[in-house]
Amino acid sequence: MRTEDRRIPVTLLTGFLGSGKTTLLNAMLRDPAMKGCAVVINEVGAVGIDHLLVEQVSEEVTLLESGCLCCTVRGDLSRSLRELFMRRLRREIGRLDRVVIETSGLADPAPVIHTLMKDFFLAERFRLEGVVTTVDVRNVHWQLGQHEEAVKQVAMADRIVLTKCDLADSLQIAEAEERVVGLNALAACWQGESGTVPPGLLDGMSLYAAAGKSAAVEQWLGEAAVRAQQRLNARQSVFGRASVPGLHDERVATHVLRFAQPFAWAAFSRAMDMLQSLVGDRLLRVKGLIAVAGEAAPRVFHAVQHESYPETALPGWPDDDRETRLVFIVRDLPRETLELAFSGFAARTANLEAASGQGVLQSQA
Repeated sequence: MRTEDRRIPVTLLTGFLGSGKTTLLNAMLRDPAMKGCAVVINEVGAVGIDHLLVEQVSEEVTLLESGCLCCTVRGDLSRSLRELFMRRLRREIGRLDRVVIETSGLADPAPVIHTLMKDFFLAERFRLEGVVTTVDVRNVHWQLGQHEEAVKQVAMADRIVLTKCDLADSLQIAEAEERVVGLNALAACWQGESGTVPPGLLDGMSLYAAAGKSAAVEQWLGEAAVRAQQRLNARQSVFGRASVPGLHDERVATHVLRFAQPFAWAAFSRAMDMLQSLVGDRLLRVKGLIAVAGEAAPRVFHAVQHESYPETALPGWPDDDRETRLVFIVRDLPRETLELAFSGFAARTANLEAASGQGVLQSQA
């Protein structure tokens, strides 16, 4: 007789930069069946944005800001899940029926999966139910062609959601589906609509297994195990200060710009249009909260390379910070270029409100 698995199910939500992970997560959390769900959100950069855009989280949002789950903060992932479990045990939080981990768009899923399956404390109390990967149908070809992380995210998935289908034509959708099926024929594939969860997305998932996936998946998990041991050895030998090479392309960087003064929306749009027309191929993702002159709440801005998506007006500010925050994930693009693109428009805004005497552009390393 089979014993019921009472461990807490974990869903790993992954997908490349700008593919719609946070949008899908919001839709998932609006489902009453997700009550009692805790969310762990990983972001790259000194200022997190995605956690501010999660509309409904029943109990907990744990934000890992110091780097990708697959790199420097794998320890933080373990610690965050341990703390969630112990807080529930002490009844400091309510139900803990499920955990969703949203990785950064640059995350390699293999080390995360290895941690969830091989960390003794976690494996005794949590079970990795499955991996859900979002794929932007309009950008899938260049992402898979240029970024190994994107390939791994698709190849290791149990469920694949094709996003931005409402912005694509039928040929683009068919070609995107053919491309992902070529990498992972076993994963169930859905065409997603913005703001909705594909019916049955999480149904039938019970325990993640590499068996049946491509041979590369087993290899990646094996490499993750080796790197985990390297980190352990490094910590033992240098008193906790592990020095293990990062896995990401060193040409990829994150820059955060902050603006104290609200933007005229037209001025902000012109600045972004100019930036995208000149260096759009180097903008892997742009996401931010924009303070707009004359508006009480911010707008959410989101762009990938040359394409900007329709902005969304939030009902209110998600925290006490009222400044514009823009997070750029770029390749081979210095922050000075970004600052220069906005400097003229920022100065124009400052002149209109010169009486305030406040500086407009603040840089954050």
